[in-house]
Amino acid sequence: MRAEELRSLQAPLKERYREDPGAAEVTLTASGNLDEGISCSVRTGAAVAAAGLHPATGGDGSLLCSGDMLLEALVACAGVTLRAVSTALEIPVESGTVTADGDLDFRGTLGVGDDAPVGFRSIRLRFDLVSAASREQLETLVRLTERYCVVLQTLTAAPELTTSFGSSAT
Repeated sequence: MRAEELRSLQAPLKERYREDPGAAEVTLTASGNLDEGISCSVRTGAAVAAAGLHPATGGDGSLLCSGDMLLEALVACAGVTLRAVSTALEIPVESGTVTADGDLDFRGTLGVGDDAPVGFRSIRLRFDLVSAASREQLETLVRLTERYCVVLQTLTAAPELTTSFGSSAT
């Protein structure tokens, strides 16, 4: 896609959202079914991803780890955002990779030791790009990718999160 195509695709949306900010508010939903054993199937577009315990918590490695899925969502969002920004700004990027590494201490999720946090202690996002762009252009590209990447911003400034439950008699 070229910059002009992207601009013409997004221009009516931007105008609509300027005129009616509420039109830009969308609720995304993900749901999963609790499966046999310790697993949960989540629909991801046309496919179903079965998640289970990581081997460090007793899993056998045959099911996806939700921590891996979080990093994969970050990589996907950052990659798409980088491509959109590079297209819009006409910064040439021939190819590249986006990598996310996250550090976990599984003692936290297993309830072993109060000093171990539950969740990622740190996440590192790396862009390795093949590009003829200047260093300044690439720094701008990464800065704007960080700014507009939904998953990265969600992880950086945690949203309000509530939990609830419903139950059915069996």
